[in-house]
Amino acid sequence: MTTQSSNPLPEGPAPAIAGIGMDLIRVDRIARALERHGDRFAEKILGPQEILKFQARRKRDPRRGVLFLATRFAVKEAFSKAIGLGMRMPMTWRRVQTLNAPSGRPILVLAPELQAWYDTRFGAAHVSLTDESDMAAAYVVVETRR
Repeated sequence: MTTQSSNPLPEGPAPAIAGIGMDLIRVDRIARALERHGDRFAEKILGPQEILKFQARRKRDPRRGVLFLATRFAVKEAFSKAIGLGMRMPMTWRRVQTLNAPSGRPILVLAPELQAWYDTRFGAAHVSLTDESDMAAAYVVVETRR
């Protein structure tokens, strides 16, 4: 058991929720866009590290590639809603990547241009994502700055 004296809490008020975003998308919508536009569609949506994961998953199983793309699309939409910008500068599709912590937990990694803007307004961001056969969903909560 950790005591407060050996692990002091940060000073100041606890963070509060600054924004919440949620997105739900039909997977077939993403599949059709990928069929219609090919890899250009994935390259427009995904950041550099996400592209590598997408290609590896799609190579093993084309359906897993589509689900990966759909969940990342949903996360970016949810994040843009949580920060209140929508898809306008400095928020762009490729400036937000959903990667994984060593534990497997999804984490958001922002490009420097977006990170600089974000850091002046918000604290930590939390993401949850899921996919089923026909739907993908993401939920993002951003905290206030400390």
